[in-house]
Amino acid sequence: MRLSCLLPQKLWVLCLLSVSGLLATDVFGQKHEVGFGLGVLNYSGDLVRSYQFGNVSPGATLFYRNNLNDAISLRAGMTGGIINGDDTPAFDILAAQRDASFSRGVFEVSSVVEYHFLNYRENIRILNWTPYFFVGGGVALFGNTQAQENNNSDYSNLQLTIPFGLGFKYVLDRQWSLGLEAGVRKTFFDYIDDVSAEDLSIKNYTYGNRHDDDWYYFLGFSLSYTIYTIPCPYQFN
Repeated sequence: MRLSCLLPQKLWVLCLLSVSGLLATDVFGQKHEVGFGLGVLNYSGDLVRSYQFGNVSPGATLFYRNNLNDAISLRAGMTGGIINGDDTPAFDILAAQRDASFSRGVFEVSSVVEYHFLNYRENIRILNWTPYFFVGGGVALFGNTQAQENNNSDYSNLQLTIPFGLGFKYVLDRQWSLGLEAGVRKTFFDYIDDVSAEDLSIKNYTYGNRHDDDWYYFLGFSLSYTIYTIPCPYQFN
C-alpha cells in the first residue's frame, strides 16, 4: 500500500510505528463497515404462541457498523418486511372459534452494541470467525391491518422495541465478511396481531391475553464490506 504522509523528517519514525501497529492489529484499519442482509421475519402473540418455522415472511436489512475495538462494535440499521399470523392450527377451542388472521408490514430503525467472544480480527489467517451477542434499542413502524381499519383502533403504529440476539461472523478476506444472525424484538404492546383484551361481557371469543405483549423476530444472512483507513499523524508546522 502506498502512503503519502507529508511530515517533517523527525515525525517519519512516529508515522511508521503507528502504521506498523495498525497493520499488526487491523483494528483501526477495519473500523467502518457497511452491509445488507436477507432473511425472514416471524411473530409470536395471541394467534401464534411460539416461534413457528412455517409462519415466516421475507425481510431485509441495511446496516452500518463501527468497530470500536476487538470485542465491541456499534451497529445502526434498518430492517423491514412482512409479519403475518393466523389461528391455524388453533392451539385451543377459543382460538378455533376466533379463527383470526393478520398481515402487516414493519419498518424498524435500531442501534445495538455487539460483543464478540473471540478475537477474530487480529490475525485472520489463524482465526477468522466468532460468535457474538447484541442488545440495543429501536423504533418500529407497523402498517395498518384490515382489522385495525374496520375497528377504528386507536393505538399508535409507532412502537419502541428492544432488539437482542446471537450471531456468527466469518471473515472471507480483509474487506468482505459473512454473517448469520437470529434476533428477537421485545415490544411493549399487544396489537401486532390486532388481538388483545376486549369487553369480556361480550362472548364473541375474539379477545386475547392482555398480559402477554407480542414479539417479532428476524433471522437472516448478511454480507458486509470493510472500509479501510490508515491514519497518519497530522503535519506540524
